[in-house]
Amino acid sequence: MTAETPAEPDFAPAPGHTHEVEYAVTHRIGRVRLNRPKALNSLTTDMCTSMLSQLRAWADDDAVGLVFIDGAGEKGLCAGGDVRALRETLLAGDHDAALHFWREEYALNALIADYPKPYVAWMDGVVMGGGVGVSSHGSVRLVTERAKVAMPETIIGLFPDVGGLYYLAHAPGELGTHVALTGLPFGPADAVVLGLADGVVAQSDKETVLADLAAGLEVKPQTAPASDLEAQRGWIDECYAGNDAATILRRLLEHDESAARAAGEVIATRSPHSVVVTLEAIRRAADMDVHQVLAQDTKLGAHFAAHHDFAEGVRALLVDKDHSPRWADASVADVDRAQVLDAFDK
Repeated sequence: MTAETPAEPDFAPAPGHTHEVEYAVTHRIGRVRLNRPKALNSLTTDMCTSMLSQLRAWADDDAVGLVFIDGAGEKGLCAGGDVRALRETLLAGDHDAALHFWREEYALNALIADYPKPYVAWMDGVVMGGGVGVSSHGSVRLVTERAKVAMPETIIGLFPDVGGLYYLAHAPGELGTHVALTGLPFGPADAVVLGLADGVVAQSDKETVLADLAAGLEVKPQTAPASDLEAQRGWIDECYAGNDAATILRRLLEHDESAARAAGEVIATRSPHSVVVTLEAIRRAADMDVHQVLAQDTKLGAHFAAHHDFAEGVRALLVDKDHSPRWADASVADVDRAQVLDAFDK
């Protein structure tokens, strides 16, 4: 039996914090709403700080039985961190401010992963990068039929962070490696297979889900449709095996499957440095828990903040939008192994 739909609550920012994330408590549900719809709810340092403060307060508040996070606007939950602002900060020479953003963001991810109350994420529309970080670490991850999920960081000379490599490293076969290296978006059924979501729900059922949560009823996701990625396990597992990015790329480009060749062509356009470091990172993440992966992310963030390709990748994709990045390395085969190991502080 479905409970009566509760009225939409009045959202407000936390006292003394940014209006770009707002909160409400109704029917013992602590509601979190990312509130930068014009920027696809991309995360800033102030937003992460606000959420850390509010979630910590709710953890000890008996009036809040569970947390529910969604995004303002019609386009999605969150497109990731505000990398344009991060790039400007780095170009201004303020590396400490950029690293502070990542520390706050990863602390938020860790808090969500360990949250003592149910944390329900409404993964609707665009859910990318940092959007995965504020949702996939939750205890109930509901992805809608129109979700467009991705860890697209190799496109901008970065690496899949926010602890996301924990899930991708433990995904079936080499599906997570494919997703991490290409940065390509995938659908709701794929998100479930990859371990980033628990089940698919209809976008139109949001208020029903909230009513069921308010009534203490179990939310039952729909049966997920077939995963496109899982159907391609054959060539994905074959091509992405091993630890050498150049070998992986060669296998993809020479494969009989057109989808494999297309993936290889995509990876060849990504930052070679990002691809090689990401491959090393996902292999290491296979033997880590979420918190160890986040600690690894912290080390890698400091490395990437000082590397040419991050600022250049953001320029090409989001600033000048010429889609012609000039990467530091000509190919994955040219990436210095010593530099890769240095990224991990080894």
